[in-house]
Order: sequence, then C-alpha cells, then structure tokens
Amino acid sequence: MATYRDSKCRLCRREGAKLFLKGDRCYSSKCAFEKRPTPPGAHGAGRKKVSEYGLQLREKQKTKRIYGVQEGQFRKYYEMADRMKGITGENMLSLLERRLDNVVFRMGLGGSRAQARQLVNHAHFSVNGRTVNIPSYIVKAGDVIAVKENRKKDKYFEQIKTMKVGNMPKWLEFDPEKLEGKVLALPAREDIDSQIAEHMIVELYSK
Repeated sequence: MATYRDSKCRLCRREGAKLFLKGDRCYSSKCAFEKRPTPPGAHGAGRKKVSEYGLQLREKQKTKRIYGVQEGQFRKYYEMADRMKGITGENMLSLLERRLDNVVFRMGLGGSRAQARQLVNHAHFSVNGRTVNIPSYIVKAGDVIAVKENRKKDKYFEQIKTMKVGNMPKWLEFDPEKLEGKVLALPAREDIDSQIAEHMIVELYSK
C-alpha cells in the first residue's frame, strides 16, 4: 500500500483547505497553509480554472486525506454506502466517522487522526472489553471504547485525565477520568463538521 511521506502541509495547500492533519499546529500561527495558501509547486499560484471533473476529483482527494485512507479502501466505503439505505454520500461520511481511529481522535485521545491511528495500531484500546488494533474497525451504536487497563498509567494518558473535554460530537460521550467513551448513536450528516461536498464524490464514482 502506498504511503505518503512528504510534508502534510503540502496536502492542505494542494486541496486549498485546512485539513487539520497536524493537530494543534494547524490552529497556531505556524500553520503553513495560513502563510502560503497557494498550491505547491513553481506554478501553483497561476493554475487555471478547474473543470467539473477536476473539482469532483479534488473533493474526493481532500476527503481521503482528511480521514487518512487509501484509494482502494475509500472506494470500498463508497460501495458499502451505496448498498445501504438512505443517501449514499451521507452513508459514506458516517462510515468514515465510525472508523475507530477517527472515534479515538474525536474523543480527544489523539491530537490528530494520524496520532490516533498510531495509538490504535499499538493496541492501546479496547472495544466492549476486547482489544482492537485495527484503525479501520467500524464502531456501532452502544459500543464502549476505553484505554486498556495496563495502559492507563502511561504518562500520555495521565495527562489526558487532567485536560478539559473539547467540543465532543453529540453522538459520542467521553469520561476523561475513566478514559472511557461510548458511541451514543450513529453520526448524522449535521453531526459531521468536516467541510466536505459528499455529493460531488458520489457524482465522480457514478460516472
């Protein structure tokens, strides 16, 4: 599987939007996109008008990069969403939001989705009492996600206990003292704050 190893800030500049790939740095004055919001490359600032197909492609690429998934996996999410009842684009975003690495990030247990993915890979969490180290694991309503008992005394998680809980999505709850959270419901479109035009992705794949 191909892995992007260049600067994450180039991805924000390429998509013309802040993707918040580097955690707190993205909210600070050090953010590269704030300093230079033009596409990377010698001719980035002078690029011409993008076609409809180009806009759809960029929306897909932006969404992939926000959630940190590769093309094949992203296509599978679309196909799964298309088989589900309801609106395909909204179903797809709901599936992406329900990835375990994203849930860990949303609960404030990771500063970025990339960090959350690494924590999941290193088997720091359990789902309903069972260790899960697969970042793409899809959680369900009622699932309990918790830091494993043998990891709770790690310095990193001890610090989280003293931090204030940020803006928690209403479909999740998290208790920093217990280092435990719960999926209260499946995320609806209005619960997802990412600036994504999902209908453009559906139009791209429908061609």
